[in-house]
Amino acid sequence: MVLSRQKDESIIIGDNIRIIVVDVRNSNNGVYDDAIHLGITAPKHISVHREEVYEAIQREKAEERAAAKNKAVNNRTGNNPVGIDGIDNIDEVQESARTVELVSGIPV
Repeated sequence: MVLSRQKDESIIIGDNIRIIVVDVRNSNNGVYDDAIHLGITAPKHISVHREEVYEAIQREKAEERAAAKNKAVNNRTGNNPVGIDGIDNIDEVQESARTVELVSGIPV
């Protein structure tokens, strides 16, 4: 959909999102720096970003998910390069648990 709007005109999306054309700047002395300034009113639970910012956020979230997935896989397989509370591998965790059991008499 393509809509034409002039300065101070707006469009409404759904019942609660309003986009208004705040300013339109055309070429200046033959140097093109065209820009349209938009004002957006939306509920707080709806995020509004420029596309390049949105894409950067999505990349960062994907990287965080991949890192969390790798950490979970490493913890399940015993390949834990990061360590758990300073313990570098699952064998040390199990040995610590056995020590607690022997000292306290409480099965772990």
